[in-house]
Amino acid sequence: MIEVIVGRKQTEAEGICSFELSREDSQPLPAFSAGSHIDVHLGGKLIRQYSLCNSVKETHRYQIAVLKEPASRGGSMHMHDVIQEGHRLQISEPRNLFQLEASAQHSLLFAGGIGITPILCMAERLSHAASPFDLFYSGRTRSRAAFVERLQSSEFSDQVTLCFDDEQPLDAKAVLANPQPGTHLYVCGPSGYMDFILNTAREAGWPEEQLHREYFSASEEALAPGDAFEIEIASSGEVLRVEADQTVIDVLYDAGIEVPVSCEQGVCGTCVTRVLGGIPEHRDSFFTEAQRALNDQFTPCCSRAKTPRLVLNL
Repeated sequence: MIEVIVGRKQTEAEGICSFELSREDSQPLPAFSAGSHIDVHLGGKLIRQYSLCNSVKETHRYQIAVLKEPASRGGSMHMHDVIQEGHRLQISEPRNLFQLEASAQHSLLFAGGIGITPILCMAERLSHAASPFDLFYSGRTRSRAAFVERLQSSEFSDQVTLCFDDEQPLDAKAVLANPQPGTHLYVCGPSGYMDFILNTAREAGWPEEQLHREYFSASEEALAPGDAFEIEIASSGEVLRVEADQTVIDVLYDAGIEVPVSCEQGVCGTCVTRVLGGIPEHRDSFFTEAQRALNDQFTPCCSRAKTPRLVLNL
């Protein structure tokens, strides 16, 4: 864990604030790569993941941006209403589950709303490396889009297309019509937007290995109840029942078995657990379809079972 202080809090757009985090003693923070995020601990079990949106060359600060969600589960509301300049926070070291592909000859970056945070960092990294890319930033209105000024004044502004619903919406079919072997696609934003971009790409013939995504929130299915089933702890043989309205994580905690968790929505991958027997019902937004098909691991925070019992490597 790293203790940081909020050096600056700034409104970036309607409902979006950015936070600049640094060590109180001004010592360097751990290096990170484009697409990385940090866990921010907000007290109790409240932990949220936020993408780093400053340059990877900077070691004196981390910058994150937070959208105040109307249906907040506590995280974004806390960041907006409670956290102020001068407050101390506990954060994790950066982790990257949304990395740029080093072999890409060209990159297409798609950001929807607050999804601009990792995409902005990626664009700056690609620009510094003189690697060809195009960025498409979608939003409802300009007033609700963060970092527009930063994009327009950047050295890569001619590679940025702003696609606001009330101005010039994105024509995804036209942009994605001709997939090329060396081109990789990266998308981040609300689930509906991401599914639209990814499905449009698939319909145009893009192979899965060239599609990269990072979800901020879970699908409705992830949090819905399901059928009851059993889990077996491989190390002890203990069998526990997971009721229809329980998660595997809930049952494990009640039994005194701790598995690291963070988002609790199947988005971040913190709780990934090996499956030694049975078939999981995958409800996460973390694994690719190819990884899901292996059925050798799952996210116990939201995923369930298709078979009466799962044997877990715990």
